[in-house]
Amino acid sequence: MDALNDEEVLFVGTADAEHVEMYLKAIWHIKERGGEVKISTIAKMLNVRQPSVVQMLKKLNRQNLVTYNKAGVKLTEDGEKIGASMMRNSRLLEVLMDSALKVAIDEEMVCGIEHHMNKQFTDALCTMLKHPRKCPHDHDIPMGECCQVN
Repeated sequence: MDALNDEEVLFVGTADAEHVEMYLKAIWHIKERGGEVKISTIAKMLNVRQPSVVQMLKKLNRQNLVTYNKAGVKLTEDGEKIGASMMRNSRLLEVLMDSALKVAIDEEMVCGIEHHMNKQFTDALCTMLKHPRKCPHDHDIPMGECCQVN
């Protein structure tokens, strides 16, 4: 038997894509809580410096994921979808850890996994968990297509 066939395949994600997703998730989360989406709020939430936030917002604006100008920061439709998807992933993982696996919620682990979940996996996880509407922190979990079937 070929030794290569027995080996696990390792995957290296792009840090850049994960950074984009974290910014969109942070903006989505701030908006969800009714807060004003300010550079200082994003910087504090992500533990980065404000100039880094400005640089990323300009990039996200060029990618049409946010509208960033003097009036402030607003998610575009595409940015909203990605932000909600990231929040859905992380909150479903929290439910998995807390309710199904009965382990302490590890936010660092959640953050590491959420970027690698595709729609099929997320919907299967949601279905397995019986479509929870709230995470253990009592925040709403954005619904997926799988939730609308029930």
